Parts: sequence; structure tokens; C-alpha cells
Amino acid sequence: MDSRSCRQAVLPILLMIVIFGVSMKVIAGNALSSHNRVPGRHLLQVDKASDTVKYSGDDTVRVDPLNKFKKYRGGYNLTNKHYWSSTIFTGVYGYTIAILWLLIAVAFGFYMLLVRFCGGSTENCRELQKRSECHKLCPLWPVLVGFIFMVLAILAVGLVLGANAKFHSRAKTVVSIIIDTADDASEKIYNTAGAMRNIKDTLQVSNGSRYTPTFLTDTSEKLDSEAADIQRQARKNRRLINKGLEIVYTVTTVTICLNLVAVTALSVSGFLRFRRLLYWLIALCWLLTVLCWIFFGFYFFLDKFSSDSCTALDDFQRHPNNNSLSSILPCDELLSAKPILSGVSAEIYDAVNKVNANISHLQATLFPNLMYVCNPFSPPPEYEYQPDKCPANTIRIGDIPKVLEIFACSDPNDGNCTGSPFLSASEYKTIEAYTSSIQSLLNAYPGMESLIECQSVKDAFSQILTRHCRPLKRYARMVWVSLVLLSVIMVFLVLIWTAKAIQDKKHQHPDGSVKPHSTAPEPQEPGKTKEFQDKVGYGSV
Repeated sequence: MDSRSCRQAVLPILLMIVIFGVSMKVIAGNALSSHNRVPGRHLLQVDKASDTVKYSGDDTVRVDPLNKFKKYRGGYNLTNKHYWSSTIFTGVYGYTIAILWLLIAVAFGFYMLLVRFCGGSTENCRELQKRSECHKLCPLWPVLVGFIFMVLAILAVGLVLGANAKFHSRAKTVVSIIIDTADDASEKIYNTAGAMRNIKDTLQVSNGSRYTPTFLTDTSEKLDSEAADIQRQARKNRRLINKGLEIVYTVTTVTICLNLVAVTALSVSGFLRFRRLLYWLIALCWLLTVLCWIFFGFYFFLDKFSSDSCTALDDFQRHPNNNSLSSILPCDELLSAKPILSGVSAEIYDAVNKVNANISHLQATLFPNLMYVCNPFSPPPEYEYQPDKCPANTIRIGDIPKVLEIFACSDPNDGNCTGSPFLSASEYKTIEAYTSSIQSLLNAYPGMESLIECQSVKDAFSQILTRHCRPLKRYARMVWVSLVLLSVIMVFLVLIWTAKAIQDKKHQHPDGSVKPHSTAPEPQEPGKTKEFQDKVGYGSV
């Protein structure tokens, strides 16, 4: 009987050692891999069509469960399911321990059922109710150790909740920066398309027909389509990502808080010997421990994904036209729109030159003090936008109506408005609308130029890299490390109270109450009293 009781007492300790050893091996292995990794590593990008390497230098090799557990070497590619499967699989340590812990729970449950019913043997059941020497000598140590681990679990819960809140806040900030950049790009495109539509409408009114230059109509429609697509994708991604972050944060927070309540209730019920409640709380804490290990694996994956993302952003800063983000960023498509923008620049450049040629004629004849219009673009073929380099004796395109206002006739019946220098009211309004539209287009030009060159994206990525990448990775690592700590503590706590419940089970009365830890011997069967007293050392009493 003593050997059987000792085996039941030693089994939880062996399980604690195994789980603790596995978790420490995971942390040590991750720390070693992080230490040996070359600083400033770059992710590999493989072209889908030719499978040729576009940018080398990645030392990341991961197991891909969707490809028969072969090594994935494709680098950071959000459109590749094998990247996602291999990255999610990095949390296999947590998933494996969770499954192992669940299987141990099932096996232990069957074992306890077998012990409870004792195979139908009345003699075995009577033997299982005898008092063990360990329980007699040290009845309080499980309670004391259990309360110590309860305090450690509460501290670990605080670490998890604090790190998770910081990670969630930082992740939302990063997502907001990216989505706001997309919204800003959409707004810039809409502004340019709106200015072109104004020019088109003005020309239609002034010409008295539906004829307008083809490039204005085609360009404005194309820009509207691009802006609408970017805005639609930005709203969809913002909604999905924010919803995903909220679900992860809420589920983690609720589970950890429930874990806190369950741990406290488990220790209290164990101390007060509420046997039935203790059994249910042990089962609940066992399941919560499984969830903690799963969360550890999930946040371990998030840590790896955050690290990959920051490395990809750094690659983009170094090589904007040849990087692992080319498959998801529209920079190449936007760069293809540069000829369209150059065409607009050329049209405005030629129009300003024609106006200045007419001004030269007027200066030579009637108005020697008439000022030239500033041409905001450099000569071909560059057509660079440089409004700050206008000479001092020139005016902006948008200020042309102010100069021509003295030549406008407000009253068509006024006899002083006759002659070539004067403009009718309709002509003046046409010029005013036309120049105002062009100036609106010029005001939107810097934004469009930076958008086409992906400068907005570069600025956003630079902000993320310098301000948010390190905190994001640090908080993700804090979450999974604290989850490992909490999970190990939960394993110890559950096994301690399980062992305590088993020992109390052996000393309960038939009515379900637990026997007191007295030194008086139990009533024994007549043929076994002397043998029992000799065994436990009471023969001399």
C-alpha cells in the first residue's frame, strides 16, 4: 500500500519536471537563435513566375506543415499561404505542450475512474482508504506550496495583462499609420482628379460644347478609379485588422482574468477542503492551463511575424524597387502613372508659355508694365515642379484673374468697354474658372508626385521603424515569456492541488468528509490490527 501511495505522490512531481524542462528548453532555444542571428538580416523574396531570388541575405528557414513539413525559404510574402503556415507553425512549442497537457488530463481522468471503482474489488477499496505515511507526517506542505504558487500566478497574470495591453495598443498604432497613409493617398488622388474635372467642366462651358481634351477625361476617370479602389481596400483592411486585434485582445484578457479567479478559488477551496468544488476547479484550471499554452504559441508566432514585418520594412527603405513587399504595395503601379503626370505637366508648361508669348506682345504694344505668368515647371524633358523658383516679376497662375480684373467689363452696355484690350464678363469668368482649376491642380501636384514616388509610404514605414518596431517586438516577447511563466506556474499549481485532493480522498469518511490528521490509529479488522500497528510504529502505544 505504501509503494502505491508513493507512486501516486511522485507522479505529479515527475510531470512538473517534464513540463518545466520542455518550457525552459523552448525559451533557451529561442534566446540562442536570437543571439546567433546576424543583425540587420534581410528577408528573401522569390518571384512567383520564375522562382528566382530577387533579394538575398535571408537566413530564416522554417518548417512548412502545408508542404509535407519541408523547409520554407520563400521569405516574407503576405500573399503566400506557405509563409503564413510556416510562421504560425513557429508556435508549435506551445501547441504541442497544450495537446500533451490535455492528453495527460484525459489519461489521468481515466486512471482516477479506475481507482475510484477499484475494479469492483471490495478489498482493494478498503486498502485505498488507509492513511499514507507521507500524508501523516506532512499534512500542510501542499497547502503552503499551493498558496506560494497562487501568489506567483497572480503576479504572472499581472505581467500578461500589462504586456498584452501594451502590445495591443502598439499594434493598433502601427495599423493606423499604414491605413492612414492609404487614406491620405486616396485623398491626394481625389484632389487631383477633382481639379481635372473642374478644368473639363470649365472648358465645356467656355466652348459651348461637350468637347474637352481627351487626356483630361481619361486621366480624371483613371485617377477616380484608383482612389476609390485604394479607399475601399483601406476601409476593408482597417475593419478586418481592428476586429482581429480586438478579438485577440478580448479573448486573451477574459481568459487570463478567468484564470486569476480560478486560481484564487482553487487555493481557497483546497485550504477549506471543499472537496467537490476543488475537483471542479482543478478540472477548470487544467483546461485554462491548456489555453495558456496555446496563447503562448500564438503570441510566439506574433513575435516572429512582428520581427519579419519590421525587417521587411527595413528592406523596403534600403531597396524600394526590389524588396519583399513588392507583391502588396502599389508602388510599381503608381510609378507607371508617372507618364500621365508628366503629360499634365507638359500641357500646363506649354499653356503658360503661350500666355507669356501673348503678354510679350502686349508689353511691346499697349501694356509695358504687364507681368509674366510664372511657369511652375522646368523645361522638358524633366518637367520638374519648382514653384519656388519663379522670378520676382511674375505672378502665379491663380493670380491671373486679379491682373485681368481691370480689363473686365461688368456692364456690357458701357461704351468704355469697347476695344480689343477689354474682356467681356463671360470671358473673364471663363479665365477665372480655368486658372482657378489649374491652380488647384498645381496645389495637388506635390502630393501626387510624392505618391507616385511612394514617398508617403516611405515616410510611414520610416515612422514605424524608428518609433514602433522595437516596442512592438519587445511587448510581443514580453507577452509570450510571461505566458510561459504563467503556464509553468499553473502546471505546478494544478498538480500540487491534484496530489492534495488524492491524499484527502484516501482519508475521507463514507459521508464524504475528510478525516482529521490525528495520531490515533483507525479501527482495523481483527486479523490485521497487530500487523498495522507494527507497520506505522504504534505497537508500543
